Amino acid sequence: MTDNQTLQNHWNGVSELVDRWIEDRRELLAEYCELTEVTDFSDKAHNHDTKLKKFCELMVDYVSVGHFEIFGQLAESAELFDNKAGIEHSAPLLAKIQLTTDTIVNFNDKYTTSKDLETLILDLAGLGETFVERFADEDSLIDKLHSENVLKLISDNPNSAI
Repeated sequence: MTDNQTLQNHWNGVSELVDRWIEDRRELLAEYCELTEVTDFSDKAHNHDTKLKKFCELMVDYVSVGHFEIFGQLAESAELFDNKAGIEHSAPLLAKIQLTTDTIVNFNDKYTTSKDLETLILDLAGLGETFVERFADEDSLIDKLHSENVLKLISDNPNSAI
């Protein structure tokens, strides 16, 4: 049995990690929105290649942090809090998130190795739909494996300040 202080410390640490990751998501979306405003990627004067490269780097970094840090911490948190329902709920969400990862990696591979930008506008639109699905699934995963654990902290210690 894990004591309440350990649970609270763990919960706070995971919350900080998730908050930083969500901030990375906001930065990714800002870069995405800038790219979607471009109507002519052949205009060399606006340095669209550099913007696209930066966007792809942010996108891959965001996805990597999710897979290699966040999801592991969320699973560990659910185990620590004995959140069986959250753990059960996470498997299908992770499978759906993996599908979006494949789409994101394919986009990255296509546009970091090719200078052919003819289909970029359409591909960005498709990527936007992928982001919508992914972010909704990530938010559900955070809710099920982390946010719901706050109820255990409150019920174990109603006077604690989380």
